Amino acid sequence: MSSARTLAAKARRSATALAEASTELKNKALLAMADALEGAVDPVLRANALDVAGARRAGLSPSLIGRLQLDAGKVRRIAGSIRSIAALPDPVGRVLLERERPNGLKIRKIGVPIGVILIIYESRPNVTADCMALCLKSGNSVILKGGSESARSNRAIHGVLRRAAAKAGLPADAFGLITAGGRAAVAQLLKMNDLIDLVIPRGGEGLIRSVAAASRIPVIKHYKGVCHVYVAPGADPDKARRIAVNAKTHNPGVCNAMETLLVDRSVAGRLLPLIATDLAGKGVELRGDAEARRLVPSMKQARESDWPAEYLDLVLAVRVVDGMEAAIAHIRKYGSAHSDAIVTEDAAEAREFARRVDSACVFLNCSTRFNDGGEFGMGAEMGISTDKLHARGPMGLEELTSYKYVVTGDGQVRS
Repeated sequence: MSSARTLAAKARRSATALAEASTELKNKALLAMADALEGAVDPVLRANALDVAGARRAGLSPSLIGRLQLDAGKVRRIAGSIRSIAALPDPVGRVLLERERPNGLKIRKIGVPIGVILIIYESRPNVTADCMALCLKSGNSVILKGGSESARSNRAIHGVLRRAAAKAGLPADAFGLITAGGRAAVAQLLKMNDLIDLVIPRGGEGLIRSVAAASRIPVIKHYKGVCHVYVAPGADPDKARRIAVNAKTHNPGVCNAMETLLVDRSVAGRLLPLIATDLAGKGVELRGDAEARRLVPSMKQARESDWPAEYLDLVLAVRVVDGMEAAIAHIRKYGSAHSDAIVTEDAAEAREFARRVDSACVFLNCSTRFNDGGEFGMGAEMGISTDKLHARGPMGLEELTSYKYVVTGDGQVRS
């Protein structure tokens, strides 16, 4: 495992130079990286084609292959995301708080990089570019450990971006990629709390739990996304239908897709058959409780195991609930504190839901699919956290920094 430790040590040494890099230099490097990636579409796609062929031979699911597969348009969008990160304000050095004490001391709380961040992820080659760009702009060194199924794609993207950053004047060792050693390398890295400051796993619940259990380094995580949409008594029917269909079918294989639809009993007879027809037309399998099945007999019977399920597929649990209290109780019992939405035109209902549902993101009259760094104006995201310490929700540039206090005096001493 010496190669992994050597790489981490180089990342640690490079972290100081990256933390001290000017905004101008960082933006210059990011724009150069975006240009370089657009100029390397063909080699990146050739590498990706080999990964996709290997994934098919290995029998990976169509949804995983979909996450893995790139085309020229996707590569250009990745480059566009890097440019959008360059256009964002630099989080390093921003003043978070400023006050003056009665004794004349001036206290400022200032954003600083975290240091060295280890990213462990599966399938998606775009994560390689997003994480490199976000860590660069926030002044952090990064060590990337992608899945074996995307190894060629990750190497191709990483190589292009790393060379462009180095050519622009940043330390190449600030951007590490682990390509060998598999789980043993990951296990070793997770013990390197002397070199690595933070671990962010991106992938399925199994990966995240194993990383959190093994790590000696702080881990920012979300285990799964069991997301709800509650159609309240004050719901607009057209909005309810649009939001339910989008939240479930826009991309069912991601953590911010709706997994359970809750419909208030007062509107279920009128709205649930319409929503069910819309969803069935998109190929969604519905699994309902007794009341939902009475209203829509074609639904399958929901089991207890369906309520906490993260399907990541065109499958949806449906329950008819007796009011806001029952809806919130269901979310508290079965949810994952990721993304939960209410559909209502009643401002009081919306306020109560927002106040009482303790999720990373609460949505009022819009789809849970908006829980995304790009949609939040972050350019891209490092992931979505359901933790309550340090970062919660989409993790962009600001979430990849910590802070320090700078206190300015004029000879004051404490008595």
